[in-house]
Amino acid sequence: MHKTNTEHLIDVFLGLITAGTFFVLYMPIVVNSIFSLVPSDRNGIHWGEASFEWYWRLLENESVIAAIKTTLIVSVIAVAIAAILAIILAIYVEWEGAVFQRTIELVVYTPFLMPPIITGLSLLMFFDRIGISRGEATIIVGHTALVLAVLYRLVLTRLRAMPHTLVEASADLGATRLQTFRYVVWPQLRPAVITGAVLAMAVSFDETLITVFLAGDTTTIPLRLWGMMRVGFKPEINALVTIVLLVSIIMAVITAIRIKPAEGNEE
Repeated sequence: MHKTNTEHLIDVFLGLITAGTFFVLYMPIVVNSIFSLVPSDRNGIHWGEASFEWYWRLLENESVIAAIKTTLIVSVIAVAIAAILAIILAIYVEWEGAVFQRTIELVVYTPFLMPPIITGLSLLMFFDRIGISRGEATIIVGHTALVLAVLYRLVLTRLRAMPHTLVEASADLGATRLQTFRYVVWPQLRPAVITGAVLAMAVSFDETLITVFLAGDTTTIPLRLWGMMRVGFKPEINALVTIVLLVSIIMAVITAIRIKPAEGNEE
């Protein structure tokens, strides 16, 4: 079927809009990455002096390394806790005798849907009232509340797509609930949990506003980057920003790759 001239013009117009959108979104990333390698000053850009010098300096910066370690610890623990809670809550909500399903989902989704500044401030006031000092533990709680919705939604969707006859067959064969979960339910949920964990890691890794309220003296990568920018823009900042962007992009790509086959299988 041949397209008319009008349809062809519409396709070209939409293509230009798409290209322009991608240009606006990703050109700053490209520029930042270039200036993390190529030095520049008032005399111009020195293309012939491109090197990984500022990346090596980051490796020698103890405060940056400490922030990276803290960020990874917080992200891994928060995602692990959120994954366990997501599985438990999803299974309970799908249980025939479950009560307060809507209330549970409201509690799960609210921190993710609300502005981060509100979530962070609310948690800050809560921890202050009960006398808990801010630090890694409070950041973990905040990040867990934030990413729980991501994992819960993916796990619940996968659980609802799973044939209930598998669970019934397992019960008919004499398997206990624990055995049914281990050998029947978990293999079905594992892809969704892994995909959700990667996506949740990306969200936790980049989270700034909630962390600002709950960090105290603890420093994560976004907070360290914010502190570096307050004293002026240096090539070292470009290098750190590039690393953070690359990690986020890699996690997003992994998530997209894992979600696509899952959608294809459901069809």
